[in-house]
Amino acid sequence: QVPLVESGGGLVQAGGSLRLSCAASGRTFSNNAMAWFRQAPGKQREFVATISGTGFTTNYADSVKGRFTISRDNAKNAVYLQMSSLKPEDTAVYFCAARTGPGTTSLSALYGYWGQGTQVTVSS
Repeated sequence: QVPLVESGGGLVQAGGSLRLSCAASGRTFSNNAMAWFRQAPGKQREFVATISGTGFTTNYADSVKGRFTISRDNAKNAVYLQMSSLKPEDTAVYFCAARTGPGTTSLSALYGYWGQGTQVTVSS
């Protein structure tokens, strides 16, 4: 059973917005840092944003800072990524991930739980 399931991806025009959701099942992730990563065709998976277990600490990749906002609702065992001012270079499969610990990090190797991804396509 996949513990994390992403939704909300789709096709949007440049300058538009999308909100991705990640629902956790099978266990609670309220004490875990969570993050979003993305992978474009032919490229390596890259860090997008992370949020601490409490939600008080967030960090973003420079490429999305000021345009994307990560948030979480521990009562719903969910994390979100609000994406605005989307660009064609934001096109990728977006993955939700959860750490086995509380601290935020941009290193994908430190996240032990992953979703299957949701496609985001931004047309020019």
